[in-house]
Parts: sequence; structure tokens; C-alpha cells
Amino acid sequence: MKIGCWVCFLSALCLVMAPGPCTASPSAEASDSILPSGEANPIAIAMGSPESLSEADPLMSLVPLDLTASVDPEDGSDETFLTEVPSTSQPEQPEGTIADPLEPVNRAFFHFNDKLYFWILKPVATGYKTVIPEDGRIGIRNFFSNVKTPVRLVNCLLQAKFKGAGNETVRFVLNTTIGIAGFFDPAKKTFKIEKHDVDFGQTLGIWGIGPAFYLDLPILGPSSLRDGIGYVVDLSFDPQTYLAYIYLVEEIVDYATWALDKVNETSLSLGEYENLKKAALDPYVALREAYTQYRQNLIKKLRKPATE
Repeated sequence: MKIGCWVCFLSALCLVMAPGPCTASPSAEASDSILPSGEANPIAIAMGSPESLSEADPLMSLVPLDLTASVDPEDGSDETFLTEVPSTSQPEQPEGTIADPLEPVNRAFFHFNDKLYFWILKPVATGYKTVIPEDGRIGIRNFFSNVKTPVRLVNCLLQAKFKGAGNETVRFVLNTTIGIAGFFDPAKKTFKIEKHDVDFGQTLGIWGIGPAFYLDLPILGPSSLRDGIGYVVDLSFDPQTYLAYIYLVEEIVDYATWALDKVNETSLSLGEYENLKKAALDPYVALREAYTQYRQNLIKKLRKPATE
């Protein structure tokens, strides 16, 4: 049920973003309009056209020019001629930025999530934090992390990180047995075996698939089209998804465990979101850029060859 809901939601977004069969090629003005707010036109930057030429003739700013000194064969005088130089490189999207064509919708979901955090999630997490000591909350986080081992294991294999897949297998065995169902993490503390926190969104990035455009999903928060698809795929590897079916009870058990995981994680990070809002002129843009840079850094780190 949960997987079906998110598949329908992401499919609807893809249909909204898909161009029509008779859509004409975008003009220069249209290209500017789809750029994120405040971002310079990468075409103009890549071309590097002189400002005076752009003001004299707007069309000249679209052609890469090279000012070269030449000798006029008739009178021998030195003159400067405009020589067209073909462009050999494609302008790249600046690091840490992402297209945001659905910004009005994303902002609406951002405000929804913001109210949800301050009105419901934060008060519940604060009360939960008061009742459950920190060691207990860390143990619960370890338990849910251990349950999600198949997600990390499969993605390690898909990324050809076979050492990581082996580590995840050993961690699961040690933490499930010695660590009492995963509430403790002897694999890290005693055996120094680190967790490989990877997901299918990162796997798609390793395969060369870009984020496409930014999404601020209700309840889930910041994401992208690529990471949204990755989240749905990861649900199919997550044992929590099938918990309700295994025990032949209603899906409320699935949602209850998800809610517990969410509240527990929030109780361990109270204050971080508040600090981001206080430091940002536009919290929506700050969260979007922080998320994008975070995901880019994760993928860059995974692309680096192992040093061990």
C-alpha cells in the first residue's frame, strides 16, 4: 500500500513535467524562466560575450566570439575582426544547485512540513525525549538501522562495493546476536566494522543518473526525482514494509513502526532545523541547497576508489 501510494505520486509528477508531443523548442527567454531564482544564465556565462556587444545587438550575445587582431590586405592597417569560434563544451550546472521548476508546489509542501514539525512532531519528540533516556533512544535507532540492513546490502552489491556488502552481512549477524536484536552495536564498538549507509538514490547517482529536479515531499521532506524513485525502490527491500503481512495484522503496525522511527530520530536531532531557519534568509532555499550539496558529496565519496 505504501509503495503504491508513492509510485502514484511520483508518476503524477513525471506526467506533469513531461513535454507535450508538439512542444516547440524553448526560446532564450523561456530558458531563463526555468532557471532557479537568482541563478545566472549558464549559457551567457559559458559564452563570455563582451557586455558592449550584448547591448549593441542582443543576438550577438548568443554567439561565442574571439577578438583577433588581423592585417587588412588592402591597406596594411591593423584591425580587429570578430571571428566565430565553435563552442566545444557544454555548460555544467553549478555545484550545489538543482533545477526547481515546481517551486510553488514545493514551497507549499515545505510550509506544510514546517507546521507539521512545530505543531506535532517537535512536541511529541520533546515529550518522548523526556520519558526515554538517550541510551534507550540510541538503542532504538540501532534496532531500526539493523532492520534496514537488506537495503544497504543490496545497494552495496548494485554499486559493486563487495567489501561493503560483506561488512553489512557481518554487522547484521553480530548485532542481531551479540547486540540483542540490534539494540546494541558491537560490530562498530568492539570489531570496528563501520556501517555503509547507502540507498538506491545514491546507486542511481553512481550509475550517472542526475537528480533531475528538486522535490519537497509531504512528511518526507527534501528530495529529488531521482531520490524519490530511490526511496520507493528501497521500500521493496525494507523488511518493515512486509511486517504487517508477516504477522497478518492491519497495516497500522507498519505505520506505527515508521512513526516511532521518525519520532525517535527527531528526538536525537532537536534544534538542528531551528538553527537552520534562524541562520537563513530564506529557509526553503537554505534547506534545498543544503540537501543538494549533502547528496552530491555522498555520491562523490562513493565514486572515489577504495584506499584500503
